[in-house]
Amino acid sequence: MEQQQQQQQQQQQQQQQQQQHYSATFLPEVAKEQSWTAKETVVALIRKAGYRGTVTNDLLSKIQCTRYQSSKCRVSYSEYVDVSHDGKDPLGDSVDDWMAAAVKEEVGRRNRVMNHVKPCVNL
Repeated sequence: MEQQQQQQQQQQQQQQQQQQHYSATFLPEVAKEQSWTAKETVVALIRKAGYRGTVTNDLLSKIQCTRYQSSKCRVSYSEYVDVSHDGKDPLGDSVDDWMAAAVKEEVGRRNRVMNHVKPCVNL
């Protein structure tokens, strides 16, 4: 009797999951970078969307898919500044200031930690 109730609950959960709307997106290059097949990509998207039920052929046949196209290009930061900001660095010296502050904070943190650590001698 208990097993039958569990099966009914599982069926109800699966029906609820199948009726719920799920949505997920990968950048177009993700599947290629992961060496996934088309089916593996769709299953990964189903999981990314939060669906935790069994992925059946029936479920796969109900998927609505939108395909995207993307492109990549590389530019150096100085090229970006030249093109996008007329050669004026929008960050100015703030990056150097930020890095100096981050290093100072990390050194201070390590010094505080080391001041509380007692040397250990193993005999």
